[in-house]
Amino acid sequence: MNHNLDHDLTVHRIIRAPRETVWNAWTKPDQLAQWWIPAPIRCRVEQLDVQPGGAFVTRMSEDGGEFVPHIDGCFVAVDELERIVFTNAIDSSWRPALPQPVALTASITFADHPDGTDYRIVARHASPESRVLHEKLGFADGWGTVADQLASFVTGR
Repeated sequence: MNHNLDHDLTVHRIIRAPRETVWNAWTKPDQLAQWWIPAPIRCRVEQLDVQPGGAFVTRMSEDGGEFVPHIDGCFVAVDELERIVFTNAIDSSWRPALPQPVALTASITFADHPDGTDYRIVARHASPESRVLHEKLGFADGWGTVADQLASFVTGR
């Protein structure tokens, strides 16, 4: 897929773990819950049906108490060990959604690298304005932190 600098934000890491290990951290609910939301916020995976059309629902708790909605979306494309694409613009029951603060489609790619896994996220937005809003809300810090937590989780560091 083409990258559009006006609409897209990216995160890129080389993760020092085999691609299958990184993939499993994305596709197994108990593993995803360990790193998916920036610490110290806790994550609960409600639904993780990693196939096209499958539900992707997570909840979060900032204080260890009540869990509130985080993502209610669906998977758009899944290519085993290579790519996961999800959106929050369609909810887990396949209804059009107006997620706050921003709608996006995220493409996560996994590729072999001499040092482990080339891990890349592209967050696609409907307009330059929504990209700018997401950037101002802390995309680089939030998604970057989550990518770093993933790397720590799969390497045990």
